[in-house]
Amino acid sequence: MLASLPPASQDRLEAYFAAIGDILRHKKKRASFAMYALGLLGSSERKSFEPIAMQFCTEPDEADAMHQRVQHFVTDAEWSDRDVRRAAARYAIAAMIERSPVRAWIIDDTGFIKQGSHSVGVQRQYTGTAGKITNCQVGVSLVVANDEMHVPIDFDLYLPESWANDPKRRAEAKIPDEVRFRTKLEIAMDLIQRAALERLPGDIVLADAAYGESSEFRAYLRLLGFDYAVGVQSNLHVTMLDAAERRRGDSLRVRDAAASLGPGRFRKVTWRDGTKAALSSRFAFARVKVPREGLDAAKVDAEWLVVEWPEDEDQPTKFFLTTLGRRLSKKQIVRMIKERYRTARAYQELKGELGLDHFEGRRYRGWQHHISVALACYAFVIGERVRAFPPGAEGPSDDDEIDDAA
Repeated sequence: MLASLPPASQDRLEAYFAAIGDILRHKKKRASFAMYALGLLGSSERKSFEPIAMQFCTEPDEADAMHQRVQHFVTDAEWSDRDVRRAAARYAIAAMIERSPVRAWIIDDTGFIKQGSHSVGVQRQYTGTAGKITNCQVGVSLVVANDEMHVPIDFDLYLPESWANDPKRRAEAKIPDEVRFRTKLEIAMDLIQRAALERLPGDIVLADAAYGESSEFRAYLRLLGFDYAVGVQSNLHVTMLDAAERRRGDSLRVRDAAASLGPGRFRKVTWRDGTKAALSSRFAFARVKVPREGLDAAKVDAEWLVVEWPEDEDQPTKFFLTTLGRRLSKKQIVRMIKERYRTARAYQELKGELGLDHFEGRRYRGWQHHISVALACYAFVIGERVRAFPPGAEGPSDDDEIDDAA
């Protein structure tokens, strides 16, 4: 597989693997990491243990031993996911900032569709990947983004209470004692805290309403010094403010606040070029405060409510809260809000090209190790993409379905 890469790319890949090998330290782990990573980077349609192992067998009688070696490295071997992911993140970010600064962190989650009930964390639950309740695992992710690229740098597995509180299941999946039930919201805050402690670049957090609805989440972001632009549900209560930021009337639901603005407040904003046409919609802005139980209204910060009303809809459809009004224009705020939707492309590439969702093991450590290697591979791909498409060159376009989702 190395032979299929240009010589300069081969050299960079070997240097990259050597740097991660220094983290793994042990000679066999270094070799097994390289083997598994090359399997994920390779052209095999299915990127699970057996087909990856077969790529490195020269004789049929080697297959079983090679399979066990790959499986042991991913499922049972002790090595630090956090250290490998840190190295991969810094590699990807170094490439990204050659194009433009990393400004946004995006919290999202994605589903890993599964058959059966034995894969760690699997149950019937909703995932946007399928758009319905289905049998799956769910991983919460942290993505870093600049003007051109979205790169997932960290993941954690959502462990439902049916797993976290079941001693038998915990034993079978070898879930560490320190891993307890956390909501997706708590996982998201842990991912942000880890990245903040690593001092990775970025000072704006984007998230959908599943996270943005939480006053705890929004307050946590402000505590860490982040601005945010997050989705909220239409029934969230807000207090409208006048031009002097004085309270105007009683609190009301966001959808009612949007209706009170009237059609004349909405302006068309184009946020970027799509594959078919420029992407645009109508938006209105209003200053609001979100009441917080136990906190005096005077101590609650004002923020912008952003309302989207597509031209083909008879009423507003999406609602956002943001603290970005101090530093960005309204058009720039819309563009930042819409950046979140491009994360879907990174998920597609990780799953379609690097086998992110091909892991067939059942254990907790195996899931985490597999994710770490996939993220490391994607970081290398991003570095090569920057070199293949330097500033000013036309890079890969977004898929139509991603444009439609935005």
